[in-house]
Amino acid sequence: MSLRQTPESRFVDIPDYDYDPQFVEVGGPRMAYVDVGTGDETVLCLHGEPTWGFLYRKLIPSLSDVGRVIVPDAIGFGRSDKADDPAYYSIDQHYEALVAFLEALDLTDITLVGQDWGGILGLTAAANHPDRFERLVPMNTGLPDGSTGMPDLWHQFREFVESVDELRVGDLVANGCVTELSEPVKAAYDAPFQSEAVKAGARAWPGHVPLSPDDPGADLIGAARERLASWNKPAFVLFSDSDPITGPARDDLRSLIPTATEQPDTWIEGAGHFLQEDAGEAVAAEIVSFVERT
Repeated sequence: MSLRQTPESRFVDIPDYDYDPQFVEVGGPRMAYVDVGTGDETVLCLHGEPTWGFLYRKLIPSLSDVGRVIVPDAIGFGRSDKADDPAYYSIDQHYEALVAFLEALDLTDITLVGQDWGGILGLTAAANHPDRFERLVPMNTGLPDGSTGMPDLWHQFREFVESVDELRVGDLVANGCVTELSEPVKAAYDAPFQSEAVKAGARAWPGHVPLSPDDPGADLIGAARERLASWNKPAFVLFSDSDPITGPARDDLRSLIPTATEQPDTWIEGAGHFLQEDAGEAVAAEIVSFVERT
């Protein structure tokens, strides 16, 4: 197994994401991130499978009006280092890298904006390090601890990602959207992956969702659920109306986190799994309003 870097030349033509990347070591590999804006508020935007920080480009301008916006790329994605062996990746590896990132930048007063795996990992980090987090915005995500199943569509997605000869990441993202993505945008999602070998993280991530209480990561997520059941800071569960994979988790999160029902019962209309792509400006407006009213 080796850690690889994506050549910066792959990112020359990325549309609407002209931010200088920064890097920090997180227990060995380097994690890339962008850091935009200033202020007392810190908005941490976490992506999931199979995207990178580019996913948040439509949100950054509005979010940076209320404070500092930090958008990291998970290890194996974006400009971050990538292993060429799927066995390198695990829930613990991703979680420990995220915590190391928070500690390296000493982030506090965080408003978490997490979608897909960004929500799973971010909510778990908030549950275990509540002193660093002030607000939670879980979007099209959940906290699967193996006690419930996953939709058939998710199982089909997992099998496809693990077995297909050529994994076209841009097409995967497009299939998770309601709106049509342009070819430059799809190319931007393909850009971090200069070879099939460095797609190991993208191939591995779906298989990390615990399907049984005995699966790796189930205890970590289960403990986070227990802690979040007594969360007393603001939380705004913000889902799209057209995501067949994570939609059922919305009610679970709103009932689990005590403060979630204190916020409006809001759906982002006309958006699929990647609501940041389909309705990024509307999502940003809802988050800004949430920060301002809390």
